[in-house]
Amino acid sequence: MIVGGGAAGFFAAIACREANPRARVTLLEGSGKVLSKVRISGGGRCNVTHDQPDPALLIAGYPRGARALLGPFTRFGPRETVAWFESRGVALKTEPDGRMFPVTDDSETVIGCLTRAAADAGVDVRTRAAAVGVEVASAGFTVRLKGDSSMSANRVLLATGGAPAGYRVAASLGHTVVPPVPSLFTFQVSDSRLEGLAGVSVPVASIKLDGSKEAHEGPLLITHWGLSGPAVLRASAWGARLLHEASYRHGFTVNYRPDLSEQEVDAALRDAKESGARRLVLTSGPFALPQRLWRALALAAGAVEGTRWADASNALLAALTREVHAGRYQMTGKGVFREEFVRCGVVSLKEVDF
Repeated sequence: MIVGGGAAGFFAAIACREANPRARVTLLEGSGKVLSKVRISGGGRCNVTHDQPDPALLIAGYPRGARALLGPFTRFGPRETVAWFESRGVALKTEPDGRMFPVTDDSETVIGCLTRAAADAGVDVRTRAAAVGVEVASAGFTVRLKGDSSMSANRVLLATGGAPAGYRVAASLGHTVVPPVPSLFTFQVSDSRLEGLAGVSVPVASIKLDGSKEAHEGPLLITHWGLSGPAVLRASAWGARLLHEASYRHGFTVNYRPDLSEQEVDAALRDAKESGARRLVLTSGPFALPQRLWRALALAAGAVEGTRWADASNALLAALTREVHAGRYQMTGKGVFREEFVRCGVVSLKEVDF
């Protein structure tokens, strides 16, 4: 019996059934649809895996549990994941930052693969079958379902992620539950620099939370409610507890050109002042940023309509450097619960036999 119809639950069900075709494998999903997080991952394209084949380097991308994952990734890592999907007709491609997506850029490709593989393996998938309790029985376990029905199983695998019902079941079976908090979420930001820019993206930006030593790079997307994209999701993962303790009202900086040092940003602005003296500051930024974003940053720095680069004061150049290299923003909230992909916490890793 596998509780949870997400990516982990489906993969586990398929692996169990293929390893032992005589086993009866039942997968329970409480909602009416399976694989809902797969459907929205990667902006609907489905980020399947990463192209880093070295387990020792791969675990560096995990804010928690890195050491525990070294063994499992040595046995089944990105290479095996790619081969698993390709053997089932799903070819993957690699993005410049290492993320791997189906060549179709459509999460339905991955959903179709997993549901077909489960059907071919003989997995019994049941939706609207919410497990509300698991109890030890003489021959294994009794799984209680919503609506007062129950099922028996020799073995039970919990693949419920951060769903409250899942960690309540784990606690009832004697596991230590680390208080769960959200991870991998978008930032709500109310800031004049972002107004009217929904849909504007930067290929590589860097996010650094106040009070954190680490900056997190990746694509950045401006949304109607604030900021999203891999850079933000990574910052939320490493800062999951910090942001939770701050009630998701926390300061951070954005570096729109992390490939340049502060001195190099300043030098590029001074070069623009010399080489493009007659050009307007608001319309001719030197950093290959989206024009609407550059205009918003320049306005925030103090440039006005008609300001030429020749007229840019040292104070304006310094303010532009700050906006590009370390613009300060304030998080006012996080994305809604149903948009989160991961929770930080739940079952203590010390109690898992990896």
